[in-house]
Amino acid sequence: MSAQNNGSKKPPLGARQQSLAAISALTATGNIESLKAQLNTGLDAGLTINEIKEALVQLYAYCGFPRSLNGISSFMQVLEERRKKGITDLTGKEATPLKDNSDTYERGRKTLETLTQTPQSRPAPGFGEFAPRIDAFLKEHLFADIFDSDVLDHQQRELITISALAAMQGTAGQLQAHIGMGINTGITAEQVKAAFDIIEKSINKEQADISRAVFSKMMK
Repeated sequence: MSAQNNGSKKPPLGARQQSLAAISALTATGNIESLKAQLNTGLDAGLTINEIKEALVQLYAYCGFPRSLNGISSFMQVLEERRKKGITDLTGKEATPLKDNSDTYERGRKTLETLTQTPQSRPAPGFGEFAPRIDAFLKEHLFADIFDSDVLDHQQRELITISALAAMQGTAGQLQAHIGMGINTGITAEQVKAAFDIIEKSINKEQADISRAVFSKMMK
């Protein structure tokens, strides 16, 4: 009976979440062939075209335009191949038009406050005072323009970000910050661990172990 219970236990991340995590990690590291396979898996799991497009666009803020654009080009190829096979994929919802006409920086600052559950000064102390333009880009573009789109919710966006940062080298500090934000959106510790298991499978064990060490340190 115990074995039956274990076998029927719901995994921490559903199939759509697993695909979002893998797509993010593979886009961030530029593994195009594996990414194409995972894009097919994601569509088969029920991710919409617009959800995947939104994830690939968001990723440019974390892994740069080249990797993001390569991911988008790969997705276009995958969709065309599926179309030729007679597969019709769900387009999905479009972003709801914004009703908030407030200052873009202020919208981004408030979103970051929600994600961090911490007051955010204007400009951000340290890097924001030293380089105000990067602080403006962070607030106005990433946490306003990108995060304002409700094609993905904040929890999905943080899963995407955590997975990308975990896959890349030299981003432990940012990973720690976004794990905290992800937990604030409702991502559980088990889901974070499951994301790192995906990193081990799709990227390598070394990156997964680095990410696990970051998480373990946070939980002490």
